[in-house]
Amino acid sequence: MASVKEILISRDAQETRVAVTEDKRLDEYYVERASDTRMVGSVYKGRITSIVPGIGAAFVDIGLGKNGFLYVADIIEPKAEDDANFEGDAAPEPSRHGGQRQHGRSRIEEVVKVHQEILVQVVKEPFGTKGARLTTHISLPGRYMVLMANDSRMGISKRIDDPQERSRLKEILNKLRFSQDAGLIIRTAGTGKGEKELGRDVRFLSRIHQDIKRLSARGKAPVCVYQEYELAQRVIRDSYAEEAHRIVVDSKDEFHSLRRFLNMLIPGVKVRLDLYRGEAPLFEKEGMDNQIEALFDKRVQLPSGGSIVVEPTESLVAIDVNTAKFTGRKNLEETAFQVDKEAAIEVARQLRLRDIGGIVVIDFIDLDVPAHRRELVKTLEDALARDRAKTNLVSFSEICVAELTRQRMRRSVETVSHQACPYCSGRGTVKSAVTMAIEAIRQAKRALKSSQHKTLELLVHPQVAVRLLQEDRPSLSALESQARSKILVLSDPSLHFEQIKLQVSD
Repeated sequence: MASVKEILISRDAQETRVAVTEDKRLDEYYVERASDTRMVGSVYKGRITSIVPGIGAAFVDIGLGKNGFLYVADIIEPKAEDDANFEGDAAPEPSRHGGQRQHGRSRIEEVVKVHQEILVQVVKEPFGTKGARLTTHISLPGRYMVLMANDSRMGISKRIDDPQERSRLKEILNKLRFSQDAGLIIRTAGTGKGEKELGRDVRFLSRIHQDIKRLSARGKAPVCVYQEYELAQRVIRDSYAEEAHRIVVDSKDEFHSLRRFLNMLIPGVKVRLDLYRGEAPLFEKEGMDNQIEALFDKRVQLPSGGSIVVEPTESLVAIDVNTAKFTGRKNLEETAFQVDKEAAIEVARQLRLRDIGGIVVIDFIDLDVPAHRRELVKTLEDALARDRAKTNLVSFSEICVAELTRQRMRRSVETVSHQACPYCSGRGTVKSAVTMAIEAIRQAKRALKSSQHKTLELLVHPQVAVRLLQEDRPSLSALESQARSKILVLSDPSLHFEQIKLQVSD
């Protein structure tokens, strides 16, 4: 029986949350704050401010306060989108402002000049003291296709490995070329799709491409010429498939916005888009709140009774696999093998859910039987293949330690939602003031639903109170007006940062 896939979207004044579920189980989770700048994927017309030959990079003013950095390799070497195999046309010839060079290695000062205006795309958000990482190889993703603005090659994802399917897609791809200066790649999601679906994607992407060219020609650097879609639109573009049962959204404005977006993205295709009108919050009704809260636990239980422990560090993420309470029925080897297979599937899921990037080391329980180790590797590779982020299983040792890398583009879910813990001098994390203020407003909303014309005392930590009384005052005022009640925000230094107390009175 096919699994039921749903996309749940909850939006309020502070943040948008999106949960992708399979049979009511959380499979992907994303959160975006209203104050966040949508950077990754956005395209800017920037200006070179300085060149640093020692690291082979240029700094580019894109109008965001902190300059982005552009490595020479991100100018002269075409980007391997979606690990594609390219077929047909060769890469573009070198140009004065940067193109592929056939012999030798270019120096950054030979490729760009200070004050030069240049079209770039953000591939990684600013991290710490570093600015955004940029590239001149602009790629625009659709549902099944990727358009490469400055690379005329045509390609098919390496993950599509069936020769007959590749041959079929290649024939379609050759029919879809619409420009001699832009290339196309069929993504893994394009498997089994026909010329109608793929052509619809190309038309959608070509309109965006033309808009970028037009805005770039008349805009003066620094200026944004294309901003990546908001969170809900991005997830639908990347995760929605015809087999999805429905998309549910709890905001009327977002509902109408998504309906327009779907008509543009897949015109003529009927999509079940529902506006949620229930009394209980959408994520609470669908059982998502507890599953999301579990994302911040270090220990994750496995079906057998075993567990994995996820430990982020400065340089990598360490994951330990334990049998815990599971003792098995046969012998130690079979017990370890069963727990390891469950752990491989769950590790891949946790990497997606927590949006963990960088180096990951997994310490599986030792297996003595070579056939068991081979099957474990296959299980892990199959589980990682579901990930839309690029993953690479680097090694798997005889003592069952796996090393892999996962593409990092944005901050992980934990770094978005948490801050360094003031109670342990940064050795751990607690939820941030923004997160707790949002939670306080949600609790107040629930408390006032059945208690109109009342006074609600909201007792919170002082830092959370400051957030509520300043940045979130408009949201509180709107809630007071809607519930025809009075909300008093009171601070108590003795409260834990994550503690909220509510008292409703006449």
